[in-house]
Formats: sequence, structure tokens, C-alpha cells
Amino acid sequence: MKVDLAAWETLESHRVATNGIELRVVEHGAGPLVVLCHGFPELGFSWRHQVFALADAGYRVIAPDMRGYGGSSRPSAIEDYDVLTICADLVGLLNAVGADDAVFIGHDWGAAVVWQLALVYPDRVRAVAGLSVPPAPRAPVPPLGILRSRLGDSFYMSWFQQPGVADAALAQDVRWTLLNNETPSPQALARRPSGEPPRPPWLSEDELQVFVDAFEQTGFSGGLNYYRNIDRNWELTAPLDGHVITQPSLFLTGSNDAVRSFMPADNLAAVLADQREHIVVDGAGHWIQQERPDAVNEALVKFLDSI
Repeated sequence: MKVDLAAWETLESHRVATNGIELRVVEHGAGPLVVLCHGFPELGFSWRHQVFALADAGYRVIAPDMRGYGGSSRPSAIEDYDVLTICADLVGLLNAVGADDAVFIGHDWGAAVVWQLALVYPDRVRAVAGLSVPPAPRAPVPPLGILRSRLGDSFYMSWFQQPGVADAALAQDVRWTLLNNETPSPQALARRPSGEPPRPPWLSEDELQVFVDAFEQTGFSGGLNYYRNIDRNWELTAPLDGHVITQPSLFLTGSNDAVRSFMPADNLAAVLADQREHIVVDGAGHWIQQERPDAVNEALVKFLDSI
């Protein structure tokens, strides 16, 4: 079920006060609550195909622009983007809409957040699903050192660390940045050809423009600040070492997702006590809920209906 831009624009958005900021959210449907959390560099709009499909299946769906993105607040301090703060945003969102709990579904950084949310606020998470980024046991040492030793200083998560550097490089040509299919790096930018990368077939020109307009207005610093808290997140979550996610869970990824090369999902049983499925969509890449909406929607509805 692909949803065109005109259908998305029929949905009203509003801002919700939570945890000292405001999140812009789109809400659709009625029934048990499902919250969809996007990653980098995305928006609540990234879930457009799922919002309608899940609402049609009998669920109340909320898709926020996460802290730092789109129409939501964008605090300037890097420390305002640690994972516990983002989790508190989502709990405040539940409070604001009068919900005791919800099923949380995340993609990319949104997946990292919802896995953590299930551990930190287990009573507020009825079930949890992550796309592309799997949960993993706590690393024995701060993660950035591991990433640098394995993948080098030009690996995108390492390159993102210095404030202002990647921010300016990515914002220089927002359209090119969003179309670039290579992992962001100084090398990728240095060999940037004069023409722009091709637009993927799953993204219309009008849909692409939604993302371009948003990031031309906001820049990329809000999203980059999530990466700048990786080691801080490791420190803040030390009390949860050894804890497992007990809620019903689902992990879904694409066979061609580049994240699989450095974040393999080969130890899910160590962290997911009630894993319902581990789905790999053949031929799908990283932006899986936009690339393969029918497969993702079918898996999510099946998972939700099983709870």
C-alpha cells in the first residue's frame, strides 16, 4: 500500500508539549496506540505508507518528527540528544495523548531509541519493533572506540562527531545529500560528481521535495547530535547492563541494508526474551519502510495483531 503525497497532506499535524520541548505529530486512526519513530535523516513523513495501513488495520497511529527534526523543537546543546532524553520525550508524548502505553516501532536511530525505551520504561511499552538497527548486548567499552578501531576515523559515525563539520558538509547541497546512496563520509563528498545521484524509484519527486524543504530549513545538526551522544548513552545506560527486553518484539531488515555489515543481528536471543520474528526482506535496502511498504506493512500488522 503506497500512499501518495496528496493523501498524506489530508492528515492534520499538531504540536505536543513533552519533556520541555514540542514534537510535531501526525495522528490517524482509532484503536490500540502505535507510535512510529524515524531515524536519520528522516521525518515522521518517512512512515507515510505505514500510517494509513496500520490505521486501516484498526490502530491509532502517531508519527512524530523526532526531537531535532522537521517541525519539532531543535535544542542547540549536544547533551540534549542523549537516548534517555529522547525516551523521556516519548513517555511525555504518551502522557500528553492520555495513553498508558503503546507499541513502539522504530527505524534506524528510531529503532535504537525504542529498544532502549522498552528497557527504561517497560510499563509504557506494550510491544516493540525495530527496523534496520538491531538491539545488542552492552559493549564492554565505549562504542566509538570500537567503531574507530574497526572502521577508521572516516567512518560516518566517527566523522559525525566533531560539531559543525559534517553539519556544514551535508547542508551544502541538501538535495544531493538526501539522494546520495553512499555512506556519508569526507571521501564520498570529495568525489562528488557534478550531477546529482539518481532518485530512487520508490521516492517520487514530490516526496523528495518534502525532505529537501525540511532539511534546508532545519539543517542536519539535530540528527547528528544523536550520534554525538553514542558514548554518553553507553555511560548513562550502565545500570541496564544485562537486562533483556521482555515485551513481544520484532526485528525486520533488508538483505541489502548496509547496516548489516557493521551491526549484525546475530545475537538477538541475548536481548529479546519474546522475539516473535526476525524478518529479512530480500532485495530491500536501508530505507525499507519506504522501499518495500507492502512487505513492511504486512509484517507489522501481523505482529500487532499477535499481541
